[in-house]
Amino acid sequence: MTLEILTSDNLVPCRHGFFTRHGGASSGIFAGLNCGLGSSDQSEIVSINRMRVADAMHTDVLFSVHQIHSSDVVTITDNIMTTPSRADAMVSNQTDVVLSVLTADCQPVLFADHKAGVIGAAHAGWRGALNGILENTVSAMCDLGATTENIHAVIGPCISQTAYEVGPEFVDAFVSVDPLFERFFAHGQSDRRLFDLPGFSLHLLQRNGISAEWTGQCTFSDPTRFYSYRRATHAKEADYGRLISAIRL
Repeated sequence: MTLEILTSDNLVPCRHGFFTRHGGASSGIFAGLNCGLGSSDQSEIVSINRMRVADAMHTDVLFSVHQIHSSDVVTITDNIMTTPSRADAMVSNQTDVVLSVLTADCQPVLFADHKAGVIGAAHAGWRGALNGILENTVSAMCDLGATTENIHAVIGPCISQTAYEVGPEFVDAFVSVDPLFERFFAHGQSDRRLFDLPGFSLHLLQRNGISAEWTGQCTFSDPTRFYSYRRATHAKEADYGRLISAIRL
């Protein structure tokens, strides 16, 4: 099976892709293109999957970070790969650097200001989005010469509102920051609410002057194409695969 790579016209001419699980060598619960070295999948198989992604991105090295649901951003100014930093986003102005992030319901967000020659990639779950990972990525890109009016951001496949059920304490964490964030929660059963993660992130980006879109795919609802932490948890599976998204100038 060949790789399936989702792209957006808003990031052209930067080479980029939100990779689905199609085209990988993993099997069992990881069947497909599992790129998570931190998963319990066979490390040799994960390395094969990552090499397939690297080939598609015309590189030998995929830059990444040790994702911790933070608001921290790493700036890469050379093509030397070191031990991954503990952070959740990267930015670069180097033409031979490929930035990549892993997700399985959280949002992969790719950024590009092709006029300035600056790119970014962020892993944005609810905690990172609420604490500023998207705004910090934009700020770090601007430090490299990008401008908000020329930055385009695209949110890749992630969990959608219909599948993201949360409790009252989750809602409180958002409303305590800004009461207007209440609008990103629909009513569910009993005291449950349904959170619009991509809608929330689009709001954050657009209010900071960034042209942004969501590709529209729900990871939870499409098991043939996407890995999902929440779906695996509901199924009581021991682990789950990780999707990869990548961008380069």
